[in-house]
Formats: sequence, structure tokens, C-alpha cells
Amino acid sequence: MPGLLPAWDALWAIPHIRTWLAAGWLLYLLWLGGWILLQKREPVATLSWLISLAALPYLGFVIYYFFGPQKIVRQRRRRQRHRVRLPTPEARDETAELQTLAHATTGLAPSTARAVQLLVDGGSKYPALLEAIAAARDHVHLEYYIYQPDRTGTALREALTERARAGVKVRLLLDAVGSKQASRRFFAPLLAAGGELAWFHPVRPWTLWKRPWMNLRTHRKLAIIDGRIGFIGGINITDEEDERLREDAFRDLHLRVEGDIVRSLQEVFVEDWAYATERADFVGAVARAMPSPLPGSIHAQLLASGPDSRWEPIHRMYVSAIHAATRRVWLTTPYFVPGEAAMMALTSAALGGLDVRLLVPKKSDSRLVTWCVRSYFDDLLAAGVKVYEYGPRMLHSKALLVDDRLAIIGSANFDHRSFRLNFEASLLFDDAGVATMLAEQIEREFAFAPRVRADRPQPLWTARLPEALARLLAPLL
Repeated sequence: MPGLLPAWDALWAIPHIRTWLAAGWLLYLLWLGGWILLQKREPVATLSWLISLAALPYLGFVIYYFFGPQKIVRQRRRRQRHRVRLPTPEARDETAELQTLAHATTGLAPSTARAVQLLVDGGSKYPALLEAIAAARDHVHLEYYIYQPDRTGTALREALTERARAGVKVRLLLDAVGSKQASRRFFAPLLAAGGELAWFHPVRPWTLWKRPWMNLRTHRKLAIIDGRIGFIGGINITDEEDERLREDAFRDLHLRVEGDIVRSLQEVFVEDWAYATERADFVGAVARAMPSPLPGSIHAQLLASGPDSRWEPIHRMYVSAIHAATRRVWLTTPYFVPGEAAMMALTSAALGGLDVRLLVPKKSDSRLVTWCVRSYFDDLLAAGVKVYEYGPRMLHSKALLVDDRLAIIGSANFDHRSFRLNFEASLLFDDAGVATMLAEQIEREFAFAPRVRADRPQPLWTARLPEALARLLAPLL
């Protein structure tokens, strides 16, 4: 420290240094402030960024550059050119508005499924996925946020490698941040067999001159086999989600679907693959491999959202579905960090006398998130929302049940990150059978989820204060 004193004194000895520093700080505020204002975010979020970064001259620019809110524009010409238009199933009067809204915000038309299977935990999902891959004859497309090079990841890699050797076209798209532990070296056998691997938004140090999308990740969990069978939900590729390998494995939901709805899953994967690889020469082959339309009796619609859309499709669908409820709203999510519109919808439904229930984990994989989630409990309970905390394991299920027919299941959490930053995919069903399956599953979870009481102990230092502080970070979670 003593060696720094001469340099410090020399700095302040520069003529008019204080004036120059003050002018530089003002220019910094004007430039960065203008950049933030032009994003046209909510006033509270905009003011928060302005106040926070004003106190961090120049360093604030670096923080905002890497981690600030971002929108990206993805070319949709391929989607429009290669989309296969399907007959739109006739909507029921009660859900026609929701289907129109989903179509307008996502560009994906209502469709149908011939079969829907609810897969609970990795112990159900992984065998079903491996079985479908083993039967593949033309192609296997997978897109995942987390792919770990553990027992589960190795088993899937071997299954994909075997199919690639047999001439099946294997394309594996992984998020560069979520799957950072699965190196290209790990996938060498698959690549040697002819499989393809691509990374979504890789972080390349040598291109830092170009603004990176550190916060914009693909959180989707998709698998499409021969265009006939599709998998979608919340379960990643990791031992952490297989209760057969770990007693503390996440509790989660996934879906296996057949029918025309698989075309929508295929369409989203094709767009993501073309975007990540900057290639579109494969689209024709995929289109030719798609089976003839096989309409089913289950009304289904894919909800795909991301920062490339200004409409926040899944967020809008959640809020609109809750407002459309007439009897019940059951929501299960690992991360409950709602915005004003979502919070208003839930509390209004409860105040209106509906059976509104929220199921969240007792302990999340982040203590900060747990505190933030609990900071909303008082308002929810006061409005009449029944809140349950699932205890045996980390609850990772993401689903919404409305009345007796409407169900949404997929990868999107009920938080700002899923609604605005991540690329997500969920399925909307208008079907009594699917709704009944989901209702029965959620009811089973309630047996292991004590109900939160309004008169629960709330010590200042271990509950109220950390929850209040965590709430301040809600827009960033």
C-alpha cells in the first residue's frame, strides 16, 4: 500500500483532474443511461439498473454489457419457408381465445396428439427415451440445457453412437453453459460414428468484441425420433434426476407424445439447430423424412418462447390461462418469482373463490431462490392461495392445471428468467384425460408437501430479513 501513495498523489496533482473525472462520469452516465432507456423495460427495472450502475463508473458498463437485459433477433425466414401447414383442429369455445393467443405469439398453430404419456422422474423418462432411440430408423434430434458426462449421459451417448453407426442421422444440440462439463472429447465416439454436435451460444474469449449472450440460454429439453415420437418436459440428462442412482434426485415431470404435435417440436428444433450451426442445408432432408399427418383426438399446442420474441408467449399463456379459470388453478414450479401480472392473476383467482394451489420445493437448489420464493407467501396466503412446500426431494416439476381440461407442462419455470431470458418449450393441452393425469400426479405430491400456514414462525434474522433482501434481486433470478 505505501508504494501506491506516490501514484495516488501524482494522480490528484494533475491539473483539473477532478473536473475531468466529473465530466467523464457524467458522459458515462449519459451514454449508459441512454442505452438502458432505449431497452424500454419496466420503469422499476430500468431505474434499478440506472441507480446501480451509476455507482460503478466504467465497471458498470462491463457488467451491463455481459449480464444486462438483451433481446436478439433470429431470422425466421427458414421457419416461414419450411413450415408444414397442418389442418387446425376445431377449438372449444372456452379455449379458442387461448389457442389464438398462443398461435399469434409463437407462430405455432394448434395441433393434436394421438398419445400422451406422463413420465415421472428420470427413472421413467430415461428408459422410455433410450427405447425410442433404439428403434430410430431415420433421425434422432435432441436439445438439452444440461447434459452431464456421468452414468446417465454416458448411457445416452452410447445409444446415440450405436444409432449413428447404423446410419441414423443424430443431431445433438446442447447449451454451452448448462452442459459445459460435457466436453467435445466426451462425445468423440458419437462424432466418429457420424453424429453431429452443436453448442448453443458458446462463450468464445476471442470474440469478446461482439456482445456475448451470457444470459440467453436454451433451457429446452426436446427429443424427436423419426418425426414420430417426441419428448418434452423438465428433465435434463444427469444422474441428479435419476432416483434409481441418487436418493436425493430431483422430482420432475416429462412427456412422451405421438401424433402431429411432434411436427411442432421438430420445427422448433430445426430452427434452433439452423440458428446454432448457421446452416440450413439439412432442412429439406428432415422435411422429407416427416411422416404423413396423423391427426389425433388430444388437442395440443407447443408454446415456444425466448428473448427473440417481444411477446413473452409462455408468460402470457400462464397469465391468460389463470384468468380464464372458473374452478381451480394448480401450479407447481421449482422457482416461483412472479412478475406483477402473474402475481395479480393468482391472487385475483383466489380472491374470486377459486381453488388456487401453489406447490414449490421446501428447499431449492439455491438458498437465495428459496428466500425469494418465500417472500411472496404472505401476500398469497392473505389472498387465499394454498401454498405447499414439497419436502422429500428437490421439486423440479413445471406444470399448470386449470379447471378440468387445461394443462401446461414443459421446461419453463414461473420466474423472470424463464419468461424473458431463456429459450423455453412447453405443451398446452385442452384435454380432460391429460388434465386428469396431471391432477392425480399433483395430488400425490401434496401428500409429501405440508401446507404453509399464515401463523408460521418468521424470525427476523433467519426469515423475514433474508427474504426481504432476496426479494430485491427478484428481477435477476
